[in-house]
Amino acid sequence: MQLENTTPREYLIFPYANLNYVDFTQVLETSAETVRRSVDGLKTFVKWEGQTPGCIGLLYMQGGTEGPYNHEEMLDILATPEWTDPNPPYPTVTPSATPNV
Repeated sequence: MQLENTTPREYLIFPYANLNYVDFTQVLETSAETVRRSVDGLKTFVKWEGQTPGCIGLLYMQGGTEGPYNHEEMLDILATPEWTDPNPPYPTVTPSATPNV
């Protein structure tokens, strides 16, 4: 039986230009190269569990932050066109409506 993590995650959206203020030893992302960016590339986010990391305070001081959000709120945000391109540059594969004969 797998135990569910009971520590809630929090998420903070901020301008991608402020990514240099993130201490990746304090958040759950691994590096600047692995963070997700908004469709326009201007925003990103980090997540953490437990006590708010010190680098989050630095991000707040820079301005342009949104949040913190909980997991459910962040899923809703990431489903918007600002974070998920409704017209991705690659084709979407859909199953054929024609039955196999």
